Order: sequence, then C-alpha cells, then structure tokens
Amino acid sequence: MAALDSLSLFTGLGLSEQKARETLKNTVLSAQLREAATQAQQTLGSSIDKATGTLLYGLASRLRDPRRLSFLVSYIASRKIHTETQLSAALEYVQSHPLDPINTEDFEQECGVGVVVTPEQIEEAVEAAINRHRAKLLVERYHFNMGLLMGEARAALRWADGKMIKHEVDMQVLHLLGPKTETDLEKKPKVAKARPGETDRRTAKDVVENGEAVVQTLSLMEQLRGEALKFHKPGENYKTPGYVTTPHTMDLLKQHLEITGGQVRTRFPPEPNGILHIGHAKAINFNFGYAKANNGICFLRFDDTNPEKEEAKFFTAIYDMVAWLGYTPYKVTYASDYFDQLYAWAVELICRGQAYVCHQRGEELKGHNPLPSPWRDRPTEESLLLFEAMRKGKFAEGEATLRMKLVMEDGKMDPVAYRVKYTPHHRTGDTWCIYPTYDYTHCLCDSIEHITHSLCTKEFQARRSSYFWLCNALDVYCPVQWEYGRLNLHYAVVSKRKILQLVAAGAVRDWDDPRLFTLTALRRRGFPPEAINNFCARVGVTVAQTTMEPHLLEACVRDVLNDTAPRAMAVLEPLQVVITNFPAAKVMPSVTQTLLLTDFKEVNWGWDEGSKPGYKRLAWGQPVGLRHTGYVIELQHVVKGPSGCVESLKVTCRHADAGEKPKAFIHWVSQPLTCEIRLYERLFQHKNPEDPAEVPGGFLSDLNPASLQVVEAALVDCSVALAKPFDKFQFERLGYFSVDPDSNQGQLVFNRTVTLKEDPGKV
Repeated sequence: MAALDSLSLFTGLGLSEQKARETLKNTVLSAQLREAATQAQQTLGSSIDKATGTLLYGLASRLRDPRRLSFLVSYIASRKIHTETQLSAALEYVQSHPLDPINTEDFEQECGVGVVVTPEQIEEAVEAAINRHRAKLLVERYHFNMGLLMGEARAALRWADGKMIKHEVDMQVLHLLGPKTETDLEKKPKVAKARPGETDRRTAKDVVENGEAVVQTLSLMEQLRGEALKFHKPGENYKTPGYVTTPHTMDLLKQHLEITGGQVRTRFPPEPNGILHIGHAKAINFNFGYAKANNGICFLRFDDTNPEKEEAKFFTAIYDMVAWLGYTPYKVTYASDYFDQLYAWAVELICRGQAYVCHQRGEELKGHNPLPSPWRDRPTEESLLLFEAMRKGKFAEGEATLRMKLVMEDGKMDPVAYRVKYTPHHRTGDTWCIYPTYDYTHCLCDSIEHITHSLCTKEFQARRSSYFWLCNALDVYCPVQWEYGRLNLHYAVVSKRKILQLVAAGAVRDWDDPRLFTLTALRRRGFPPEAINNFCARVGVTVAQTTMEPHLLEACVRDVLNDTAPRAMAVLEPLQVVITNFPAAKVMPSVTQTLLLTDFKEVNWGWDEGSKPGYKRLAWGQPVGLRHTGYVIELQHVVKGPSGCVESLKVTCRHADAGEKPKAFIHWVSQPLTCEIRLYERLFQHKNPEDPAEVPGGFLSDLNPASLQVVEAALVDCSVALAKPFDKFQFERLGYFSVDPDSNQGQLVFNRTVTLKEDPGKV
C-alpha cells in the first residue's frame, strides 16, 4: 500500500510511471523525494506543478547532506528558487558550507533569490550575442551553432530562465534569417579535424586511447596544471563529489591549510616488493607531475607494511627509477615511520566502538559472501585486551585480526586493519609482530603527511568509502582520493609473480631483461626516460583503463633518439672488401684498403631480372657510394672458397664526382671493434598472453622463440670505443642501440633498442 501511495505521489510530481518505479527501487532517493514532496505539499496547500516537481526531484537526487533537505524544499515550495540554475547554485552553496547555521542573506545572494530578469533584459542580451556573430550567422544560417548564442546570453544573465532565453534566440534568429530553406535543412558536412602538427605549434603529436590514435595537443604539464583536471583546490576537499563531511571537517581543513599554506601535496606510494613497470611510469608522472605543474610537492612513500615480501634491493631500485624519470621527491618516507601513531589510532578506533578483534581464519573471509563475524559485537574492553595481546605476541599468525566496522563499496564487510606476522621488518626489526593493512594504513599516512590529492588507479575506487570513513571515524584530516585509469601494454606481462615464473623458466634473465616492460628493463634496453614520459603524456590522464600497442611507445623512443643519439656504422654480417686501386691515405683518411660491409648481392642485372626491383646495393654492374667518404666503389672480382661461398670482394674506387651518381651509399667499417650485439623482438606471440581465450596453454606457452638473437662477432666503428653502459647510438641503417652493463673493457655489448623505422608488420 505504501509503495502505491509513493508511486502516486511521484507521478504527481510529473515523473512518468516508469521513472517513478525506478525511483522506488532506490531506497535513499525515494525516501528523500517522499519527504521533499510531502513538505512541499504542506507548504503549498495544493498539488505540485510539474516545474516544481522537477526541481524537487533534482534536489532529492543530487543533495548529499540530508540535513539541508527541509531548508532547500522551503525555498523551492515558496518559489524563491524556481530555476535549475538557482537549484545548482543552492546545492553548491550548502555543500561548501557544511556548518550550522547557514547565513541566509549570503545564501540568497549566491542563489539569485529575489533577482528579477525582465523580458527586455533577455531581449537585449540575445541581441548583443547575435550582433557579435552576425557575419558568420548570415553565412552559415541555420547551420550555425545556436548554443553559442544561448551560452553568451546566459553568461550575461545568470539567473534568467533558460527557456525564455531559448525562445528569444529562436525569435531573433528567425527575424534575421527568415524561414528555413531546403539548403538549411540539409545535414552539415563533417569537417576533418586538422592534424596537430599542421595547425598547432605545440610539441605534442598523435595520442592514443585504448590503442587508437586520437588528437592530443597538450603536454603533460598542460594536462595537469590548474583547472585542467577539475580537481578541488587545497582546503576545498568538501566540494568533491562523494566527499563525506562531519561537524569537525571545516576545523580540520582550516588546520590543514595552516600547515600546508594551501600547497598541493601528492605522494607516490609503491610497495617495495618488486620492480616498477611501465604502468608505474604513468603513476609517477601523474603524482610527481601534478605536484610540479601546480607548484606543489610530492612524497615518495614506501608502503612497507608486509615484511614477508620486502627486500632492500627493491627500495633502491624504486628510488633509482623515480630519479631516472627525472623526478626528485620532496621527502622519502615509509609507512613504518608511522607505526606508533597507527597503533595508537587503532586503539582509539576500538575505544570508539568502530573496531574489534576477530578470530575468523583467512579462508573464512574469502569469497563474495563470507559469514559475518560472531565477534563483531564483543565488548570494547575485551577487544582492547586482545589487541594488546596481539601486540605482545600471544597469538599465532592467523589466530586473530583487528577488523573495522564498515561495509565497502564492493560489498566487502569489515576489512582487516591489523594482522599477526612474525617476520622481522627491514627497518623496525622485531619491534612489531602485528602489521597494519593497506586499507588501514593508506588513508592515515596520507592524513599524517597532509596530502591534498591522493591519486591512485581505478581498482582502488572500491576502497574510497573506507578511506573517507576511517579518517572521519578518528576525526583526523581527510584528504581526497582521485582515481585514474591504469596503463597496460599488449604483448606484455608485468605481474611480479609471473615475471618470477619467466625467470625460473629461463625465458628471461632477470627483472631487467630488455624484453620485459619493467622500468629497469626498458632502461637496459636503451629507452630514454624522456621517451617514457612523452609516452605517458600522449596516453593522457585518462580515467578509463588503457591498453596500448608497444610500437606507440617505440615511436616515442625514436623521436628522442633521432635527435640525441650520435651516429656510427656497424656491420652484423661482415664481408671483406679490398680496394685494388686504393688512393693515398691522406686522400681517404678514415678508410683503409680493406673494408668490411654487408650490402652485396651476387646477381647480374642483365640476366637476373627477379632480383632487380628495389635492390640498390653493391652488385655486378651496380656501383655504390661509401657513406661519408665521397668515393664510389665498383665490383671487379668475387673471391670464393672451396665450397663456393663468397669470401671476399675486390673493387675499384673513384671519386663520386668523376662519374654517374650511384643509386645508393652503403655503410661500412674499417679497423673496427668486435662487439656483441643483441637483437630483441617481442617476448610473446599474442597480444594478450594472459588471456586463456587467446592463449589456452598459459603465458609460458606463448613465448616467441625468436625474441633474442645474439650476434657475437659484429663489427662496429672504432668511434664507440670509449662508450659506457647506457650510452646510446644510431647504427646507420640498422637501428638505435645502447651499451649493455655486461660490457667490459675488452668487449662491448650492445642492445638494439628499436629499429630505425616501425616494422609495418607490427600492429
């Protein structure tokens, strides 16, 4: 019966029956709307017209603080608030002024209460907007964007009724242009967007979202600066959708601003239990970049709350990668810095009746619908004693946990705050045998460091409610959690566990194997940090998860190395060439009589027509130039061994100006260094090696057998003799290469970073 009464009440507001039934399914919304409608009816003493009903529905569906419902309904029912614009202003005002009492004079001024906009004012504002665009209107006629005229008129008259403005625009446009013609009724042809390089002088190039190219002309700093992300300003946390306020919120924010001076504060909080990968590069750029773009600071905070998996080498490697990408932390901190404070707050949480000691085992808590804890309502004093017993090591691992009393957004009930672990901590040793969890630690560490913007990937959205809940339960400063989409790559595996499996299987050497997409691996392969940062900028600060093609990252690498890598020549499959008429050394100072090159084909263009198209290297009847010498060589004799294989060539040379210009100039080496060169390809054969539908046998069955080719006796120009690990070169016509740390004084090892051009076969 009550449902039928509510249905009748809601349809009486102007809602369709279907919309009314959908509203009834939302218990919170339907309760607020029922209360609002009942109060409005009592105030009006009659039925509610559709315009008022629409405003009441908008109020009930958008109001986050139910304490303000009656206050706002009174303004709507008395028609002091009678437009959508006024309602939006009113909702924004009460959100930004959570403390009682509300200053009604200030409220009414901010919401346009009592402001009268006459038809004459609307007419004048619309006429002024039309006059500004008159010339373009006369050319484009009804294909012109009329929304522009309405927007300018509304900007001039904030509290004007939108319907009246639209009616006036329609009337004045009709008066100017006359009725629509057949041409006006035709669809406006689509105009292709200009490519960024053609019309925009900024440096950004093509951008990709979900692997597809789109236009993105903003640098990372431009994307992150000021209002670009619509983030809250420091101290205005309460203006963020979903932010939960308490009677203490405004005082805590005031104290926060006194401590920070209104400075933007972010943090990058990795777990020190593995090596950072390409996805972390986006997180680093986002956290450090947002602080840098807004004159703020960024902490590097190690989330070292799980001593079982943490190793000293990971702390060092993570710090090195942050520095390698060009960022300097304001301060390096550790969650363990705050263990004493976190413990004290846990005790306080128990005292406030918001946490309890539980004895359910880990396996009992798994799954979608675990049984509620039978210890949830145990007395506070009992939980305090048991938590102290946990602290003193009187429980075995798994026998007791401290759990918080809340339900998370994903339905998870009472997340664990502390658990018992008898593993020495890398910093605190055996001081503690209980350690806080991520759900408990993260927001409180953010609060201690007065973080303004807690930026994290989308999978942590389900923890946002616990983030706000815990800070408010303890009455401490509550930062704002913002989520963004994580970055993934096709043909890649980045999971710590799976990389360890690859190492154990001998598929890769270690975390820094150049075929992986860990940051240490990319550095070893020769990827410049600027290229990785540029790639993150091109991907953009997206909310949706993005999975990119590796060749898009490689394109960023080429862009940087093309401008920065010195040129040298190298030969992977050397063939000896003797110049029979070698001129004096002073004429060709960089060349000896004996050269080594690769570009030769034993064909006769008169007879071997199948080999002719496209081949421009040394062959019978086809001379070639030697790069950087000004000389041309021509084949005279092919020397073969007993098996018939070509062993060397004899050629003559002439100055390039002394005859016809050759079709090509080839690379060569003279008195070279013998080096090892490692040629890398994709580690996996399929785009999604972890997808059972694509790779039924698992990712280890998808390994590319040709992912590494080692050329042990490649010959490289002696100009690279003094190269150090991570020095980068362009080996002409071969690609970009980087010196590997395996190199020693007598033997240089080079990794091919990327080829000179994108392989057209790669998608």
